[in-house]
Amino acid sequence: MYSKIYDNAKEALSDITDGSTIMSGGFGLCGIPENSINYLSTTNLKDLKVVSNNIGNSGRGLVKLLKKNMISKGYCSYVGGNPDLEEAMLSGKIEIELIPQGTLSERIRAAGMGIRAFYTPTGYGTEVAEGKDIKEFDRPCILEHALHADFAIIKAQKADPYGNLWFKETARNFSPLMAMAAKTTIVEVEEIVALGDIKPEDVHIPGVFVQRVYLGSNYENAIEFLKVKE
Repeated sequence: MYSKIYDNAKEALSDITDGSTIMSGGFGLCGIPENSINYLSTTNLKDLKVVSNNIGNSGRGLVKLLKKNMISKGYCSYVGGNPDLEEAMLSGKIEIELIPQGTLSERIRAAGMGIRAFYTPTGYGTEVAEGKDIKEFDRPCILEHALHADFAIIKAQKADPYGNLWFKETARNFSPLMAMAAKTTIVEVEEIVALGDIKPEDVHIPGVFVQRVYLGSNYENAIEFLKVKE
């Protein structure tokens, strides 16, 4: 039977090269592809362009690539809580395109849907609109272009051999959109199940958008801010 299962992160990510554009799923540290990031941090790749809600946080996640100067440009909507990114930005080690969060998700979605560009009022009258085409609809709107990637690295809870995916709760976040917007989607999962074990109505992203799957391990599933009762 045809299968998209790979043995490990090294095998699944081996053709990522210098200068690649990579989408990385996750919101903060929730649902990030820990194994894929950890493997990439052991390579000597450089000049990576990364599309992610945030470039890691609190020394974890994509910060591991950032601290090795592997990322030359980031497209993200949140830079708080990340002193390593702050230092890299202020010292000119990385270029950041800060994008409103709704616009970021729509630019990714547009790529997956074959939409080249769209107009939105979000960002009009701010630095976000500088150099962009502006048209008047019910109010002024700025032109935003779709965001594509060479690779998407995402994490799901379950996958079957064809690549159908099921995500756990909010760990889904940007990942389904990224899977549709990349040429090659690489998914690490906590569980590989038999074909048919994920009910059709429970498939969050169909396997047609997934090229490679591997079983992850040793997940930290880190919590940024732990709140407990006194």
